Amino acid sequence: MGQLEVRPARGDSAATLALPPACSNGGLMEALRQRRSQREFAPTALPEQMLADLLWAACGVNRPALGGRTAPRAMNCQEIDVYVALPEGLYRYEPAGHVLRLAVPQDIRAMTGNQDFTGEAALDLVFVADDSRVQLVRDEQREDYAYATAGAMAQNVYLYCAWQGLATVIRAWIDRDPLSAAMKLGVDQQVLLAQTVGYPKSSPAA
Repeated sequence: MGQLEVRPARGDSAATLALPPACSNGGLMEALRQRRSQREFAPTALPEQMLADLLWAACGVNRPALGGRTAPRAMNCQEIDVYVALPEGLYRYEPAGHVLRLAVPQDIRAMTGNQDFTGEAALDLVFVADDSRVQLVRDEQREDYAYATAGAMAQNVYLYCAWQGLATVIRAWIDRDPLSAAMKLGVDQQVLLAQTVGYPKSSPAA
């Protein structure tokens, strides 16, 4: 537990600290510079390799010996599942095997949000929390932890999309009860957020 103690400041407590400009020489910093929300999508499907890389970026295994993921999670509970709504059906991403498992053989993209574009873009991600995996976390903290993890995963998706020139937007305007029913979720599962991904409407790839 943290030490509940306030200590005297050390050094010069200047009222303003001037910082050097942020570095902008490519890589992660360039992806951050390009990161943005977009709400106009082409219907073109993503190549299989791009879909694989997108999902790995969201929550793939980056440390196999530990089962560690690309996004942080409280106590390593791994309570967030990523579902992928595609025209051919709803799939659940399984990071350990890096595979998609069919959950519902229906196109539910339009149900993942109340914006028109959700049913037209290449895919919609749905972040779902499973409370049965977080028994060690106090009830009043579970939702906070879940949203923090889902947000980190969504930001990974944003950065991947910025790097690859894809469009994406995170969404919370969702009719959760009908969506949960369409996804056939259990009583311990809760829809948190959704995220649309696809080529920009004006993209040459479209």
